[in-house]
Amino acid sequence: MHWPKFGKSIDDGMLNPRTEFLSAGPLHLEIGFGMGDSLAEQARSNPSVNYVGIEVHRPGVGHLLMLIDDGELDNLRVYSEDSIEVLTEVIPAKSLDAVQVFFPDPWPKKKHHKRRILNRYFVDLLETKLKANGLVHIATDWQLYAEEIEALLGSMPQFNRVEAPLRPQTKFERRGMKLGHTIFDLAYRLID
Repeated sequence: MHWPKFGKSIDDGMLNPRTEFLSAGPLHLEIGFGMGDSLAEQARSNPSVNYVGIEVHRPGVGHLLMLIDDGELDNLRVYSEDSIEVLTEVIPAKSLDAVQVFFPDPWPKKKHHKRRILNRYFVDLLETKLKANGLVHIATDWQLYAEEIEALLGSMPQFNRVEAPLRPQTKFERRGMKLGHTIFDLAYRLID
């Protein structure tokens, strides 16, 4: 019911933020928004910022669509497709002011590490989509994954480590905290 208004597909073609949103504000992309509560909260708290969320978990997509409609959030659009495909096929080059990836699946078993989204290919792709001074903000509660991310982005001279902006708590963050995990908020700005 809410999909035609707020849902987007790769088949819709290249995203044009100027025609998609009411305002010409900054464009932020969240990859893997889960149930979407924190993304909806960001959109509600920052009406001058436009948001795009990508998530393959259909119940989460449906929940976020309801939150968008209930909150009349005209500054938020949703893709329910693979993030790499969305980034490659519909996000214009140098269009994003920020990319956020909060609590991605850590694939904790060593044999599954190759499935982790945050790798060199992914960061190189993000670099092509970020504007100058664009921000990459990552949060995880898995220390070894955080160290891997720090090593990766720290080895790329085009990114500077910066203080992470404040953000709403996520369900996965609360779960990690209950388990006694440390939360790592990592932020890097693309040098122009």
